[in-house]
Amino acid sequence: MMNEQPSRSPTWKWWICGLLLLASTINYMDRQTLANASVRITREFSLNQEQYGNLELVFGWAFAAGSLCFGWIVDRYPVRWVYPTALLGWSLMGCATGWSQSYTSLLGCRMLLGFFEGGHWPCAIKTTRLLLEAKDRSMGNSVLQSGTSIGAILTPLLMRWLLTEEPGSWRGAFQLIGLGGLTWLIAWFALVRRRDLDEPATEQPDGTHPEPHSITRWLFSRRMLVVMVVIALINTGWQILRAWLPRFLQQGRGYSESEALYFNSLFYIATDVGVIGAGAATIWLYRRGWTIHGARQTAFLGCALLSALTLALVQLPRGPLLLGGLLFVGAGALGVFPIYHALTQDISRRHQGMVSGLGGVAAWALSPAQKYFGRLVDRTGSFDLGFAIVGCLPLLAFVVLWLFWPKKPAPGEDAC
Repeated sequence: MMNEQPSRSPTWKWWICGLLLLASTINYMDRQTLANASVRITREFSLNQEQYGNLELVFGWAFAAGSLCFGWIVDRYPVRWVYPTALLGWSLMGCATGWSQSYTSLLGCRMLLGFFEGGHWPCAIKTTRLLLEAKDRSMGNSVLQSGTSIGAILTPLLMRWLLTEEPGSWRGAFQLIGLGGLTWLIAWFALVRRRDLDEPATEQPDGTHPEPHSITRWLFSRRMLVVMVVIALINTGWQILRAWLPRFLQQGRGYSESEALYFNSLFYIATDVGVIGAGAATIWLYRRGWTIHGARQTAFLGCALLSALTLALVQLPRGPLLLGGLLFVGAGALGVFPIYHALTQDISRRHQGMVSGLGGVAAWALSPAQKYFGRLVDRTGSFDLGFAIVGCLPLLAFVVLWLFWPKKPAPGEDAC
């Protein structure tokens, strides 16, 4: 029995899941505002490409630190208070970016934004675990995850409306989007009462086989090492693609700011299709007799091949073929993530939170790649070589998964 007060209606928990979706949407909107206004910002502050990469670098490392920090905190203090604290922090930092007067202040705001945004996933996943019965958690997590794509779709459209001919109009966009997140706090405290998300006294184990109590046994296992390498590669590729796509379109292919913003929304619709498609493909293959891991690997490979289309696309000029190909790249680059999350569940059900936290650190460990991507653009005067390499990172991750993931299943698991 989950910890739900008797006075609650049966639909109450799904209203909370809706709030989690909104939190994911706000999280991604605050993150994406910089990318959508990056050309204006770098012009105003006279930044080169490497300096813009530094803004993404400090965000990534701060996000990793925030994931560990908030993961530790939310296991010890009520999520009812920890979650809104994180959201308040990242909303204020997003708003404060609009008042930045120097490159140094931009770096500081971006760093603190990343730190507080790192608290979103530990808090949100903890909420669904406390809120939902085991049979409902997959659906709850799907609702939660879908908010990221919604935020990424809405941000370019909102930015298109907020940005004017005035070069400094990007400041108001940061402030409005940042302050908009504060309305979430009102809904959270209105719907979540003091004891709604208390830890249950007992809980049935989710696993079907006993796990070793020693953390070191799974922490240094081959599966954990493979997962960390895989997430480092796929998240680095995705984050560079996310951060630099508007600049690639505007500065690399001559599209206007408006055209790039509209395309960015379409791009994130494609990524949502890729996420759903990867999960559906895995189920389809499994129902036709494939092993669970075989189905996952095949879906992962399909997505990785779509991402690697950047090798051909960087040879193309602006036009429908380039834009259409980028939609497939986006679907593949984000489509590998649901499979990565499934892999983490094969490591340790008992320590799932720690596995996720360490995965978050690995995901942002290669954040200096943002800096070197910018340096490469500065030196070559082109985004093409960098984009070609980035698109191949999921394919490299597949090779690691294929070669090093244990072939023998753990006791009680389906054959891999």
